[in-house]
Amino acid sequence: MSEPVRVRRVYDPVGDDDGTRVLVDRLWPRGVSRERAAVDVWLKDATPSDELRSWYHQDRSGARRDVFVERYRTELDDPAHAEAVERLVGLVREGGPVTLITAVKDVEDSHVPVLVDHLHHVMKRT
Repeated sequence: MSEPVRVRRVYDPVGDDDGTRVLVDRLWPRGVSRERAAVDVWLKDATPSDELRSWYHQDRSGARRDVFVERYRTELDDPAHAEAVERLVGLVREGGPVTLITAVKDVEDSHVPVLVDHLHHVMKRT
């Protein structure tokens, strides 16, 4: 069985096996039309708060990564974020796959891996 939660950049071609495409960025990707993005759901509340995102991007050296991850995990448990996470879990359980769509250049150093890990954790405990 293939991975039920996938990640793809919005600039990548749409895959036939993407399933439900969920944009997990707070801002709409620059220069991408809604048609080209082929996004089914846009969950702004699955993303870090503006304050946390801004704080993290002030120091691009990576020194803040561990603190960012800890703070973002805490945010994911607050009511607004938890509702978005539950919606994602529901989409996966409805038959997946779910492809998380993002515009970030460096996906591995973004919020997306933290979100994917959190989704897996939530799905295991419920």
